Amino acid sequence: MAKILNVSNLEKSYKSGSRHLKVLHDISFSIEEKETFSIVGPSGSGKTTLLGLCAGLDGADSGRIALCGQDLGSLTEDERALLRNHKVGFIFQDYQLLPTLTALENVSVPLELQGVKGATESARKLLVKVGLGDRVHHYPSQLSGGEQQRVALARAFSNQPAILFADEPTGNLDEETGEKVVELLFELNREAGTTLVIVTHDLELAKKTGRILRLKGGRVLQKEHSPLL
Repeated sequence: MAKILNVSNLEKSYKSGSRHLKVLHDISFSIEEKETFSIVGPSGSGKTTLLGLCAGLDGADSGRIALCGQDLGSLTEDERALLRNHKVGFIFQDYQLLPTLTALENVSVPLELQGVKGATESARKLLVKVGLGDRVHHYPSQLSGGEQQRVALARAFSNQPAILFADEPTGNLDEETGEKVVELLFELNREAGTTLVIVTHDLELAKKTGRILRLKGGRVLQKEHSPLL
């Protein structure tokens, strides 16, 4: 199986006043196509920073990241944005829906911007699939947290991404709603054959993926296969 993400000797620091705060230390791992993978660790361990680097949202101080066969360090910002638009899906803890757009528009607009024909119908089908067929014309403020995250799921899968990054996808949801969203996420992922990378502090969620990378203090503590496999 081909590698869709390859991370080598990654280092990242941020300037805090007059000093440099090192967030990631010599991180290396790889993920194969169609694999499910989780990055776990306590708050402040560098999980979200690592996800941002892997997705090309930020640049590393040193090391190399190859995403979908392309070296992110050699791409311009515009080239990285193009790669994300066509190959990458995102799910965030706080949903990041546009408040002035309906559920249908939140899912269809990214497709329209890419020039996809039948964007509205494709978006409608995805919303039906996530159980929101009767809520397509509702705005985010009219939807519960779980419903908003389901809209975000539909949007994330709308461009048929090769890889999907989910940053604490159940972090703002109660346990029961979170379980339903996770079930839906894995179901959509199986159907689409997408590589799934989940950043979470929830070990029960992490155990649903094929492999787990544990971080602590910005370092790789452990790489392991899920005990559920």
